[in-house]
Amino acid sequence: MKKVSLFLFAAFILAGSLSGLAQDAKGAWSVGADVVSSYIWRGSKAGAFSIQPTVKYTSGIFSVGGWGSGDLTTGAPEETDLFAALAFKSGFSLGVTDYHYNTSKLFASKVHAFEANVGYAVGKFSIAGNYIVNTASGTLGDDKYFEAGYQFSTVKLFVGAGDGWYTNDGTFQACNIGITTTKTIKISESFSIPVTGSIIVNPNKEQIFYVIGISL
Repeated sequence: MKKVSLFLFAAFILAGSLSGLAQDAKGAWSVGADVVSSYIWRGSKAGAFSIQPTVKYTSGIFSVGGWGSGDLTTGAPEETDLFAALAFKSGFSLGVTDYHYNTSKLFASKVHAFEANVGYAVGKFSIAGNYIVNTASGTLGDDKYFEAGYQFSTVKLFVGAGDGWYTNDGTFQACNIGITTTKTIKISESFSIPVTGSIIVNPNKEQIFYVIGISL
């Protein structure tokens, strides 16, 4: 509980310190949605055929918003997440995420999993680290996940490893290895649809997934 309180305090301090930056920068709202054949999150299946909307406000280097996933076929729990992030021109980024599933009441105890995120991208290489600070919604607390990726001309390779929430026995192991590529389909002169395909392998759970999605 102490870790959660400190985490929330740091998040509020971060948001408050950014208010001045937001006032000086021109902000804008954006909305979008992905439709995916399967919802695969960090190497584990979290849903089948799903729609995943995003609403985000961006002002300068600061962004805040919500992301969700609704399974359209199996009735899996609907996910509703909130996030805030800073993205610096240097390629460094940091943020916080609140994971929540609508099978639990919004203000009930131990139903929100809070995560700290940090990342760095330079050229075609990217690396990210994520740390869940509390026990909630299936997390064990102290759950860690790290991922590195490299963007080639037409495909991106990625390798992820984690513990706790991400592996069968909670130990730190590779759990998300794959390749993804995107092709833009031109519908008209003013409208195109990006189509993404991925092959994902989870060595820990001995599973493989083939996923296709479109972005709106």
